[in-house]
Amino acid sequence: MLVVMQAHATEEQVRAVCRKIESLGYRAHPMPGAQRTAVCVTGNRGEVEAGTLEEMAGVQELIRVSKPYKLVSRDFKEENTVITFPGTDAAIGGPGLAIIAGPCAIESREQAFAAAERVSRAGAQFFRGGAYKPRTSPYSFQGLGEQGLQIMAELRDKFGMKIVTEAIDNESLELVEQYADVVQIGARNMQNFSLLKRAGRCRKPVMVKRGMSATLEEFLMAAEYVMSEGNYNVILCERGVRTFADHTRNTLDLSVVPAVQRLSHLPIVVDPSHGTGKRNKVTPLSRAAIAVGADGLLVEVHPEPDQALSDGMQSLYPDQFDELMTQVRQIAPVVGRTVAATSTRETAAVVSS
Repeated sequence: MLVVMQAHATEEQVRAVCRKIESLGYRAHPMPGAQRTAVCVTGNRGEVEAGTLEEMAGVQELIRVSKPYKLVSRDFKEENTVITFPGTDAAIGGPGLAIIAGPCAIESREQAFAAAERVSRAGAQFFRGGAYKPRTSPYSFQGLGEQGLQIMAELRDKFGMKIVTEAIDNESLELVEQYADVVQIGARNMQNFSLLKRAGRCRKPVMVKRGMSATLEEFLMAAEYVMSEGNYNVILCERGVRTFADHTRNTLDLSVVPAVQRLSHLPIVVDPSHGTGKRNKVTPLSRAAIAVGADGLLVEVHPEPDQALSDGMQSLYPDQFDELMTQVRQIAPVVGRTVAATSTRETAAVVSS
């Protein structure tokens, strides 16, 4: 259920409604909007008794929400969610495209800094890199752990980029929350409900990647798990689903972007690297993702992909990333979006050094 407040409702009236909801044994989730505040009621197993809420000061109407996801829904919040980062112009959602780039895994300080210098210069405002790597084989490189997180913290200080990195369990999330600007929940953990709930209690934005066989509703419900714990700064990421096709690693489902945007206010970015698994397909699918309305890209870039310890076949060379950014800048204005200027990032890197 949604309790829609009047446009002139005071903060005290909103708080009074929240207290009343909680006294009934439910959870209240207030979400200020451009015109008015809506309060979502969760934790109810049946219909909420509407009588006392309808009569409270400042309440305009009560709306019953039939969808299984409530906080994620546009019924709860009509305006698009824009996730900002204090002290910078970086954002995920809104008119600016979020370009998140870097290697699949942090292998060494030299490798990470080489990648960061190039993607920052090209205009990326976010750096992606794995400190913890959930791999199919137990014998594959599993990441540097906290050492990798420390390297990325150094990168942030030098280049000014925000850090996006994955937590693979509750234990690693404790450390990732300390170092990262965005906590990533990977495709394999999209339905790890205890991890999603723990991420919902952290103080950093959370990026939820779509599971390899997840439906749209399951995808949105994973985000609902995070938001139900009080963290409303959630980003969705389409990274391809598993199908019968064998010409790509996964099948990148770009149709999910407008589908999500019709149902949800949350931003959605696209990962064409995992979505295709092949370097020569990353740039074409990046172009398509921007054209279809994605809020950003998550792209793997490695200074020496042929030597990469993880996902080298889908990682772009730095020069290829430069060309991708040139093409993104040409497409973005057509769909009403902007991209950070190259010269701004170059200046930032020089000043920081």
